[in-house]
Amino acid sequence: MASKFTREQIWKKIEEENVKFIRLQFTDLLGTIKNVEIPVSQLDKALDNQMMFDGSSIEGFVRIEESDMLLHPDLDTFVVFPWTSEKGKVARFICDICNPDGTPFEGCPRYNLKRNLKKMEELGFSAFNLGTEPEFFLFKLDEKGEPSMELNDRGGYFDLAPTDLGENCRRDIVLELEEMGFEIEASHHEVAPGQHEIDFKYADAIKHCDDIQTFKLVVKTIARKHGLHATFMPKPLFGVNGSGMHVNMSLFKDGANAFFDEKGDQQLSQTAYQFIAGVVKHATNFTAVTNPTVNSYKRLVPGYEAPCYVAWSGQNRSPLIRIPASRGMSTRIEVRSVDPSANPYLAMAVLLSSGLDGVENKLQAPTPVDRNIYVMDKEERVKHGVQDLPATLADALELLKKDEKMVEALGEHLYEHFIESKEIEWDMFRTQVHPWEREQYLSTY
Repeated sequence: MASKFTREQIWKKIEEENVKFIRLQFTDLLGTIKNVEIPVSQLDKALDNQMMFDGSSIEGFVRIEESDMLLHPDLDTFVVFPWTSEKGKVARFICDICNPDGTPFEGCPRYNLKRNLKKMEELGFSAFNLGTEPEFFLFKLDEKGEPSMELNDRGGYFDLAPTDLGENCRRDIVLELEEMGFEIEASHHEVAPGQHEIDFKYADAIKHCDDIQTFKLVVKTIARKHGLHATFMPKPLFGVNGSGMHVNMSLFKDGANAFFDEKGDQQLSQTAYQFIAGVVKHATNFTAVTNPTVNSYKRLVPGYEAPCYVAWSGQNRSPLIRIPASRGMSTRIEVRSVDPSANPYLAMAVLLSSGLDGVENKLQAPTPVDRNIYVMDKEERVKHGVQDLPATLADALELLKKDEKMVEALGEHLYEHFIESKEIEWDMFRTQVHPWEREQYLSTY
């Protein structure tokens, strides 16, 4: 596929916009955006894929004795940050990470998703389209410029100003995103006080994961200009809804949506049902990747709209998987458990691999659960074949270890480093003494 930008077009844009610095961005194991910033004078070297950096300091990359890594900029991801100084703007490329010999680095999350997409192509599909809904909270910054726990508003779902005091910040975020080429479909206040959602158009898997990372960066940057801190932490506050990142997925074949069948049950194709079956089969096992923090499991509890049971439905919003009403080219499967702390490249790799397992092995989707699962007791859930999602990160990691298909989707390097990093995270949490414990036990005992 031809690149959207040529080297000549990039240089022309740089001169027109007075760009002085280039950020070469990439994503580490944990989903954190990293970058190497270079002056424009070094751009040709970067475009020739000759820009090296020390990978030993990046989470989940390499040991110190094998530290040199190459950055390969993706020309399609070139964009000028509109909020940067008129005296000299900053542009960026998103990069793949390569070994010194130019071969793809297996620890690069972006490359790993590409590897899974090749498997999809081998099965005859041409595209894996994604649309996500990442939610976030806005907290005020304190006098030192540090995040406080004071919310910016007390608004609720779809509220307007003056209740929704984040409205102006949200508008500025939308304007900046649009200037960078995003097609914004909607923005609104979410259910919890201080919680917001901005929806942008679906795209193919790599572009959409790139867009998620760019979206997070823009949200945090513009929020700070308003004296606010934006966080994608899944559950920053007890007693209110947490932040999810619902993932809408569809496979395409020969330009047509492979999930749509006008004559099928619910107008869904066999491929769609098989994909659902694969996601259901692996759901408890990929949760460590789609919900990768200790805090993620504070969101996956009954009563706050987040799914905590593995089931699917064409109507019901309580199961893990929902089928939105749109049909035709818009037919899609929505997985509602994913949260925005997930590394998008890894999360989409395990979701795709799960669905493809169902397609490849012609798995049969379980019976849909069209009742409110939250009001079922344990016995009823067992009767309907409804599994519980893991309750803690430790439980989720143990389930991930047992699923060869999910291990394969991550690849050996990413899998081993992910497990190591997350087991350390859990152990740090497990051995910490928390305020709740002191409140409960200090006086009593």
